[in-house]
Amino acid sequence: MTAPRRYITTTIPYVNARPHLGFALELVQADTLARHHRRRGEQVRLLSGTDDNSLKNVLAAEAAGVDVQSFVDRNADAFAALRGPLALSFDDFIRTSSDPRHRVGVERLWRRCAASGDLYRKEYEGLYCVGCEQFYTPDELVDGRCGEHGTEPQLVAEENWFFRLSRYADRLHQLISSGDLRIEPVARRNEVLALIDGGLHDFSVSRSHSRARGWGIPVPEDPSQVVYVWWDALGNYVTSLGYGTDDTAYDQWWATSERRVHLVGKGVVRFHAVYWPAMLLSAGLPLPSDILVHDYLTVDGRKISKSAGTTVDPAALAATYGTDAVRWWLLRDVPRVGDADFSPDRLTARADADFAGGLGNLVHRIVTMVHRFRGGTVPVSAPASGLAPADVCRKVPGLVDAALADFDFRRATRAVWNIVEEANRCIDATRPWELARAERQGDSEAAKRLDTVLVTLVTACRVLADELRPFIPDAATRITGQLTPVEGRLPAAQPLFSRLQEDTRPV
Repeated sequence: MTAPRRYITTTIPYVNARPHLGFALELVQADTLARHHRRRGEQVRLLSGTDDNSLKNVLAAEAAGVDVQSFVDRNADAFAALRGPLALSFDDFIRTSSDPRHRVGVERLWRRCAASGDLYRKEYEGLYCVGCEQFYTPDELVDGRCGEHGTEPQLVAEENWFFRLSRYADRLHQLISSGDLRIEPVARRNEVLALIDGGLHDFSVSRSHSRARGWGIPVPEDPSQVVYVWWDALGNYVTSLGYGTDDTAYDQWWATSERRVHLVGKGVVRFHAVYWPAMLLSAGLPLPSDILVHDYLTVDGRKISKSAGTTVDPAALAATYGTDAVRWWLLRDVPRVGDADFSPDRLTARADADFAGGLGNLVHRIVTMVHRFRGGTVPVSAPASGLAPADVCRKVPGLVDAALADFDFRRATRAVWNIVEEANRCIDATRPWELARAERQGDSEAAKRLDTVLVTLVTACRVLADELRPFIPDAATRITGQLTPVEGRLPAAQPLFSRLQEDTRPV
């Protein structure tokens, strides 16, 4: 039987500046899902990339006094380079300005929608936010300003190509309300349904060549226009698979994949849950199966944003505090619903409590006891089903599966952490050092009990490392190494983590 296939994507960010921690959240979430489903035996493809063909990229390059291609190349490289600092496992990384797969795929998608009668040209005047790369009606603004960026939109009048979004309102509503197109959390699904109920209007899908500064993909058969950046960017989910070429990856990962999963921020739900599915319906292509929406990270209550100037460099953060600490805070402390306020103090407090004070201390205690009481050799007796760690270990995989199916990383990490808590409680309850003292005094039952306790604790930590692997893969590898015998004996206990605040002694 062929293992099920799951295609997971992140959004592709504008490269008008270097990456910030807000996008790192999405990268780490996507990577965790990909690693988790690979461990469960699925075939997984994880895609990320950059949105190069944006007017805001052009304007940022002009402000920097650099040619556009050099500017986007430099910043796109910084996004791709997050693979190392964040321990990412993406299988593909697409750049919309330079990847040869992309333009041909966008052109094919455009022509398919044109053949469906869904593209037409008309004169238009509207309020345009460059930050969002989107037209707004006056009633969509907040005191005349973009709600996302707080800026006043520009009044733009030109002739563009439009897409007949209104034609697909009923079909989109049915797909979303039935769950065929799943949007999580439910509050975001309801938000999209309310948007559709309020009436969908056709939207502009091109920009004049002059206003785009000639940057972007020309509209097929109309070089006076450039394809609208969102139409261009959304296409990456299929162009990266060779849609528009003869690459069989498209058939494998989009046309026939069991799950097609998009991770997106709440600010771009409209594009992914309304525009993109409508484009696919028009082109006669399969829709995504899941759209998983996260909220924002903030600093002092303000959204982390390149344009707003509230940025936190994830690569620098990982260099200072470690990859494990950054990934763990993003997964352990960021809620499923609601924004999360970041500070270095919050990150280090979480890492010190969970790593140095919790996980590292637990593994160190257990390995030390195996060496002290059994010469470093793990007993051969079976883990005791009556001890809480063994029972918890049996339950944790199912709890993690359920939490991640609900796109709830905090609940998933809490489920895994039950093993740490139960193992520590087991040590306090069984008091292995007292069992060892009784054994030295000739108590054979105490010796058997000590064997059972030690093997139960070691087994629990091995399960713990395995279940932590999708979340903090580097730390999981270190734990596994500490619990893997070499010539029959566990390695001597080594510090797994160092405290990040004040006391820097390793634990």
